[in-house]
Order: sequence, then structure tokens, then C-alpha cells
Amino acid sequence: MSKKRNRENQGLPKNWRLKHNAYYFRVNPAEKDRWDGKTEFRLGKTLAEAYAEYSKRITFSSDLRTIGDLLDRYAAQVVPLKAVKSQQSNLHSIKYLKKVFSKVLIKSLKPSDVFQYMDIRSQQGKMNASANRDLEVLSHAYTCAIRWGACEIHPTKGKVQKLKTKPVDRYVTDQEVLEVLKVADRFMSAYIKLKLMTGLRKSDLLTIRLQDIKDYGLHVRPSKTAHTTGQEIIFEWNDQLKALVELIVALPKRRRTDYLFETRGGKPYINLEKATNSFDSRWQRFMKKALIETNLKESFREHDLRAKPASDSDLVHAQHLLGHASPEMTKRAYRRKADVVAPMSYDFIDIE
Repeated sequence: MSKKRNRENQGLPKNWRLKHNAYYFRVNPAEKDRWDGKTEFRLGKTLAEAYAEYSKRITFSSDLRTIGDLLDRYAAQVVPLKAVKSQQSNLHSIKYLKKVFSKVLIKSLKPSDVFQYMDIRSQQGKMNASANRDLEVLSHAYTCAIRWGACEIHPTKGKVQKLKTKPVDRYVTDQEVLEVLKVADRFMSAYIKLKLMTGLRKSDLLTIRLQDIKDYGLHVRPSKTAHTTGQEIIFEWNDQLKALVELIVALPKRRRTDYLFETRGGKPYINLEKATNSFDSRWQRFMKKALIETNLKESFREHDLRAKPASDSDLVHAQHLLGHASPEMTKRAYRRKADVVAPMSYDFIDIE
């Protein structure tokens, strides 16, 4: 009978363990040459780092039997090709999936098993969105399993539907923007204004570099398209945008990096893993101050500002501004104002 794994190691691949805030792999003595002669190899501090290192050194068998085998190969070979935030989300889902399905044979999974999993997962603090993300990972892993010859029938595609989630409908009004700008410092004021003009995601705003400021516009390659279409957005200069960017470049304590936005210590607000902890803390302090010192009645997220230009312009312009492949995506996730519709008018109707 195998020894039960510690809680922090559950969901990790075989022979992995977490210790000293890093992930380690216990090496088979016969394979020490592949692992620099070590009996225990440090893979990395984060799951993404660990899987990336693991995939370089491990040879996966073509004979995948269990869902645990499948998810380990998916985590090592497919997840590292995704954007950093997607990697983090996928690996989080994989840990949950493996706790339930690790020993289940790939070919034996039934749609009813997945429905049951999602029902239980969604009850853990009303986490329908988390259950849906887990389903996306499991579904894509099975698509890969078919490509790798591990099975022929997909157990979820077209058979298991996502759970309903409450749509975000927070719309930031013009007056609310004016209120928070009353207590915004020069940095936060400039950031909010650039966010409203471009509708860019936080990660894209914080990765703009000085070389992206060109004669005919501000060039941005959204992180969501970097690994797919590679589509670039060029924001053409107008007097307002040009003046704002020049103001940001001139902000004090600058040019220790080539990022448009720097911290007070001259560092970028975003790291290699796309984490924005310093900015997030600054935003939270700013919102608390606005609620206390202005007439703002309800706080809003930084991401809610992306929905404002999408809601304030026509749908076609909003789609191109946000860099979406289809207007349906823009309408579903970012249009947060009621449609203003002209009523029908009939000559034969008399109003008395």
C-alpha cells in the first residue's frame, strides 16, 4: 500500500514534492545522469518554472494510461506554450483535477463523472468560474490525448456544458471618473486616462516601452494575441493622446528602465510572470482614499475601466479598440450600458 502524500504535494506529478518554497523531483538512481547527477533536483520556485524544467529533462511514454499521466504530459508540453497568466490558471486547475481523476483510466471517463466533479467544485464557495476553467483544461487535455493516440472518443466535447456565471455589469460613469481623479496623483491620473483612451488590459499598459512610441502612433501587441495571431494595435496620435504620453514620459524619477510606467524605485510594475503586485497594492490604496475623500459611493476594479470605452463607443469601434476577434466577445463581456433605442413612429396613430 503506497504512502499517502502530504497535502501540499497532492496533485503534483509522481516523485515531486514541495519543500523550502520550491518544487523538487526525486530522481531514479538509474537516471541521475539526466538530472546533473543529483538524487533530488530543484525544478523551480513556481509551478510554471518547475513544469518547464521538467519538460526539458523528461521523456514521456507514448503509452498514457491514466488521466494523471495525461495531465502531467499536458502540463509539461502544452501549458508552457501559453501566456503566463494562462499557465498559472491551468496549473491550478490541473492540481484540482488530479486530486479526483489522477488514477482514472483515460478511456473510462464518462460525461457523468465530469458533471459530478463540476457540481462539487462549484459548491466550494460558489466557484462556477473555477469549475468552468477546470473543464476547459480537461477538455483540451483530451483533445491532445486523441492527437497523442491515447484515446479515440472525447468524453466532454459537446457533452458537458459550462456552468452559468453571473456576468460582471459594473459600469464606471463619467462622474465617478471625475471623482477619483480628484485624489489621484500624477501617476494614477495619467494611468487612468491612458486606460480610458486605449481600453488596454493592465498587463498591456504596464509593458508598454519607450520604443513603442513611434511617429505615427502608439504600438501595442496585446499579450492575449502574442501566442496566437500576433496581431498588433496601433493607436493613432491625436492631440489628447500625444500630450498624455509626453506627460507620462516626463514623470519624475524616470528612465532606469525603458518601460512607460515605472515604480518610484525605477522598476517596471510587471515582472516576468506578469504579476503586478506593486501596482495592485497602489490601486487598492487609491480606491480606499477615493471612497473616503470623494463622493464615490462604490469602488470599482481597475479592469472595470476597460469596459468603459467599450460601452461608450459603437460596437465595431469597441471591438477594434479592445483587440477582439469578434464583436460577440466585446458585447458579451464588456458592453455594460443599456442600448438606447429609438421607438417606432406611426403616422396613423394619434396621441390625444
